[in-house]
Amino acid sequence: MFIYVIVESEKDPDFWKEWAQRTLKNALTLQDLNKNVAKNIILFLGDGMGVPTVTAARILKGQMSGQNGEETQLEMDKFPYVALSKTYNTNAQVPDSAGTATAYLCGVKANEGTVGVSAAAVRSQCNTTQGNEVKSILKWAKDAGKSVGIVTTTRVNHATPSAAYAHCVDRDWYSDGDMPPEALQSGCKDIARQLFENIPDINVIMGGGRRSMYPRNTPDVEYPGDKKHNGTRKDGRNLVAEWTDRVKDKKGYYAWNRKELLSLNPNDVDYLLGLFEPGDLPYELERNKETDPSLTEMVDVAIKILRKNERGFYLLVEGGRIDHGHHEGKAKQALHEAVEMDRAITRAGLLTSIYDTLTVVTADHSHVFSFGGYTPRGNSIFGLAPIVSDVDQKPFTSILYGNGPGFKLVNGTRENVSTVHYEQNNYQAQSAVPLSMETHGGEDVAIFSKGPMAHLLHGVQEQHYIPHVMAYAACIGQNKDHCRANSGSPSLSHISPTLAFLLSVKWLLC
Repeated sequence: MFIYVIVESEKDPDFWKEWAQRTLKNALTLQDLNKNVAKNIILFLGDGMGVPTVTAARILKGQMSGQNGEETQLEMDKFPYVALSKTYNTNAQVPDSAGTATAYLCGVKANEGTVGVSAAAVRSQCNTTQGNEVKSILKWAKDAGKSVGIVTTTRVNHATPSAAYAHCVDRDWYSDGDMPPEALQSGCKDIARQLFENIPDINVIMGGGRRSMYPRNTPDVEYPGDKKHNGTRKDGRNLVAEWTDRVKDKKGYYAWNRKELLSLNPNDVDYLLGLFEPGDLPYELERNKETDPSLTEMVDVAIKILRKNERGFYLLVEGGRIDHGHHEGKAKQALHEAVEMDRAITRAGLLTSIYDTLTVVTADHSHVFSFGGYTPRGNSIFGLAPIVSDVDQKPFTSILYGNGPGFKLVNGTRENVSTVHYEQNNYQAQSAVPLSMETHGGEDVAIFSKGPMAHLLHGVQEQHYIPHVMAYAACIGQNKDHCRANSGSPSLSHISPTLAFLLSVKWLLC
């Protein structure tokens, strides 16, 4: 059990007053708004990372380094602007990851279960696709001459990344092997195929999803004896081979493991396809550090490839398995995923500058995840509340879910959690309602932002507002009138020559 260490300085009122004064002085500097043009734009999307998850991840990060935890700062906490995003889908009060992805990537709210199409499209009805396609900010950026990339810990054809390039009325149509015959006969394309055909020159694609790229029954390169990882395509196409052939003379490389990825020199790579698992990547706590790269490592390589373009880049980064941990009731997995995404945010900050890079961190939706119970300062985030229930006289963990697989009765009553290993990696926290999979939550989620025009992400906003701000800041998409005076280049006139030089040196050294 974590032992709270009393910090003597916190007993002195001056400690808190001086801390507040430092914060105040920093806040006053925000009156000088950064109105530069954003050469680069990065969106970090924590799938399912609601505000309770952010808070709990902050505490976990601190406790991992021996602190109490509550006073710790996540990297996203340091961003100067914070807003709230309303996450509902056009047909859902509590949303899913597909309709929300269409909102924050394409700037249009949509129905649950659909990606890259407007609300006029109906889930699973192929004939409602045509004419209802909507383009994403990744496409706007590519059309403007920027390099573009997608990095995720899920499959690259999962809900979040797919809205960046696909137009599909069903998020589950990963390959043609997952589609009903009538949809194929009507001409609808699976998401994996659209990844390579709709925007064929995406510079960086990294995540999982190998099995959707290979013909049915093709053994996986990493798990050749496990048939569940075999290819799933009915059309016989090898999409990886097709991509490799297309970019072989364009400094294009394919990697399927961490060693291959880290052996590349980003300066010699213009196109990269990294598919590190047949499905989603493993949880960070279970990651094989020999074969699977971390999210931070993928982001590092991606930015070093993309930033070579003098016109800048757009990068979508998804911490996708935060969501999966919550769905399974495995809070420890979910929170460690969130901490790893925060590490990736830190790395991205070291490789870029706030003067020409707009970085936004947000979530698509929340979960029915909570922690409470009047725990004392420094209590393990995965630990017990200090009291037992005054109803059933049994202990309970601070972390609980509103519903999910953690509901369990023993002899007709709630399980006594002190008899189980509630701090193990895959412990399923108790829930109020039994479900095989825990559900999303419907409350607003946070938007953290820094860099050019970050102040435009303020207050309480509709989720689809996010890409419009990012496009405005970068002078891409539909709002360009304000950029003509700058000819699309960042204005650094208010920065001293010395500071500009130091920023350049920092960038080159990273």
